[in-house]
Amino acid sequence: MSLNDAYVSTMTMGGLNLIQQALSIYDSDLKLVICNRPFREMFDLTDEHTTPGSDFSTTIRYLAERGEYGEATDLDELVRQRVEQARAFVPHYMERTRPDGRTISVEGSPLPTGGWVTVYTDITRVKTQEALLRARSAELSDRVFAYAEELSAKNRELGATIIALEEMKRQLTEMEARTRLTTEMMPAHIAHVNRRGLYTFSNRRLGSVMPGRPANIVGQPIETVLGEQIHAAIKPHLAQALSGSASVVEFTAEDSGRRIRTALTPDRAPSGEIQGVYILSMDVTEETQNRSALQQTRRREMAAQLTSGLAHDFSNLLTIILGSQSRLRRMELPSEAADLVAATLSAAQRGGALLNRIADITGSREWQAVPSDLGAVLRDLETLAFPALPPDISFTIENTTNLRHVLLDTGLVQDALLNLILNARDAVGSQGDIRLSVETLQDTWLEFTVQDTGPGFSESALQHALEPFFTTKGGEGSGLGLAMVYDTAKLAGGRVRVGNTPQGGARVSLRLPLRPTEASLEPGLILLVEDSADLRASIRDMLIGAGHAVIESTSVPEALSLLAEVPEITGVLSDISLEGDQTGIDLARAVQGSGTPLCLMTSLPHSHPHHVAAKALAPVLHKPFTAAELIARLSRTDPAP
Repeated sequence: MSLNDAYVSTMTMGGLNLIQQALSIYDSDLKLVICNRPFREMFDLTDEHTTPGSDFSTTIRYLAERGEYGEATDLDELVRQRVEQARAFVPHYMERTRPDGRTISVEGSPLPTGGWVTVYTDITRVKTQEALLRARSAELSDRVFAYAEELSAKNRELGATIIALEEMKRQLTEMEARTRLTTEMMPAHIAHVNRRGLYTFSNRRLGSVMPGRPANIVGQPIETVLGEQIHAAIKPHLAQALSGSASVVEFTAEDSGRRIRTALTPDRAPSGEIQGVYILSMDVTEETQNRSALQQTRRREMAAQLTSGLAHDFSNLLTIILGSQSRLRRMELPSEAADLVAATLSAAQRGGALLNRIADITGSREWQAVPSDLGAVLRDLETLAFPALPPDISFTIENTTNLRHVLLDTGLVQDALLNLILNARDAVGSQGDIRLSVETLQDTWLEFTVQDTGPGFSESALQHALEPFFTTKGGEGSGLGLAMVYDTAKLAGGRVRVGNTPQGGARVSLRLPLRPTEASLEPGLILLVEDSADLRASIRDMLIGAGHAVIESTSVPEALSLLAEVPEITGVLSDISLEGDQTGIDLARAVQGSGTPLCLMTSLPHSHPHHVAAKALAPVLHKPFTAAELIARLSRTDPAP
């Protein structure tokens, strides 16, 4: 609520409290929307009956128990009849005598948006005057005229008040409708909770922020609406706001996997008393995914800076050791010395492999998501994993999604899943089961889960499994497998979960942002620019297998000539390194603005100046690549800028 809205609300309530009539407004669900102070005082009501969200039936029962509607032989039946009348509300005017002998008039009118407004007026004095006039009409003619004049004046005053009240009611109805429309259009849930933890206002957007929650929550306890997990996350912050301090908290709703940011602001009365808390909740899942990916990229850059110098020096030392040991091996040495040389060579080679793994995890890697056929990715993974598994280990893939194409970096995803499958193989031993399941969570996440029938993770492994260099394989493991899986998840803005199955086996879940898409490149004529005949033949087969026709070139001038002479060309796939002085970068610049989709490919490292320059012009496909990766990358190509 803005300061201006708060000011208008305060002024409105102040005006309602100044009129002599009692007023109450209930919504279509028989929940109190607003009432003024005379309403509370006229019927001596408590906070329970005058707080927004209070139930109509509760107030009726309270009044009936105090004899407001006369002697009731069946209290439940009386309340039921009153509630039924309220649900079928029609305009009405009536007068009744209260238990204290005073007479009130009751006038009710329905509201256009549902619900009704009721005005209560104390007409005891008017009724007394009428009775007095009837009793003494013969002997008090002078007084009759005086009282008649006074009564007429009072009636005129009452009429003016009713007219003003009707106008205020109209304005209040319009203001409430505008406020609700505005809040319901916001992409966030806005609510108010009183000190007892009951919702007194909601813009009915809770379900869009936290799927599965109801829309109509006014009058319900916050812990019931939000559920145990979410309520536990915000409970300390709610208490902080009720004590007078604003608070902001972020948490993950476990049932939907969404990341929620909630701001809690104290609701202070003019006297300074805390009346409740305003709550603003937003879905920040995508923002969190992007932030996580950016943080991981920055951490990788820092790690690369810290390790690159050490790795360079260590690599030089290993090269010297390998060279020296190779020379020793060629000498005539005792058998014991030969064994030592072999052991030293093996250790140095393992050190080199470890350096390569460190380079992989700290080097320049990016999450390059392209439209990918999920089924093809899983089939390729099965082909990669099958030869590495013993015959007595069964491997099954269970894809429960209905997705065809999603945005994925297929290379990184397959590497991560292959890591998990090989880890499961080592845990199972010579015989057992490994299962990969794929599912979607609340249209937000795509989750890959690998579980096995091995002994599962120990308590220590559950705490440290994702840390670099932590391993339970002794000298046989580098401790970088799960760390690389974690790195892949963070690059994508996802998560990794490590745990055990109920049967005791290990379970690792790779949760990635779900980005459904459609393959966008229709089969057409592709200009393939590659100076290696062997590579041209291999890539040509990949393109033809995807339904494309192919025309070939080995240099930039030849490619430009073909583009000018063959208007049917629908896309260009070019290596960066070509025959002649010009490169694929020159080709990309030459076709800028032509509207022809172009993709570059290279085996140069990501840090190479040509690779950096190419990425500024067009999508870049790193060699080597599979047919699925090629088609996915081509599907993502945009017209040359």
